[in-house]
Amino acid sequence: MTITALWCRHINDNIIGFDEKIPWYVPSDLKKFKKVTLGQTLIVGRKTYESFPNRTLPNRKMIVISRDNSYELSDNDNHFLVSDLNKIKEFTDDLYLAGGESIYKIFMQNPELAPDFILDSVYEGELEAPQAGQNIIDISECIKIMQEQYVRDEFFIDVDNVKTFLWYKKDSGLKNSSKYAELLQKLEG
Repeated sequence: MTITALWCRHINDNIIGFDEKIPWYVPSDLKKFKKVTLGQTLIVGRKTYESFPNRTLPNRKMIVISRDNSYELSDNDNHFLVSDLNKIKEFTDDLYLAGGESIYKIFMQNPELAPDFILDSVYEGELEAPQAGQNIIDISECIKIMQEQYVRDEFFIDVDNVKTFLWYKKDSGLKNSSKYAELLQKLEG
């Protein structure tokens, strides 16, 4: 099992959302997310899960992290509720962290659960100011950890104001792994 985090953040301020909304719309980035995650198992928090249409994404399994053991899932065959993070280690599939902010922080700050890879997409376009009362959601703590504990590959893609970089854990040998090659292939193709 490998864990890959993927996010799209705004350049310089690391914002990923205002409340539960992504403050930009870039169809090519959504297509990349779909291409990378199709047929895979995603790890999401409850709020992110609830932001998906009908609380699902086609052709993906989901692990939903919630403190509420009685939380109702929309698809009991393909979605799994986890309230004890130690249970994550029982999954054998490759896992993809897909947000939100608290999920990224929990995994990035826990050496036993830290992602092996990070697909760091950086939106370089303009942001409108948040509306009054909206919460600004950023992942600056995660970016600091990434810059200290991961190596950025020289490869990147640049499409529609979004640059995507592949990072891997320092001193891990992961650059020579089949998972690394698979991620590069998905990004290039």
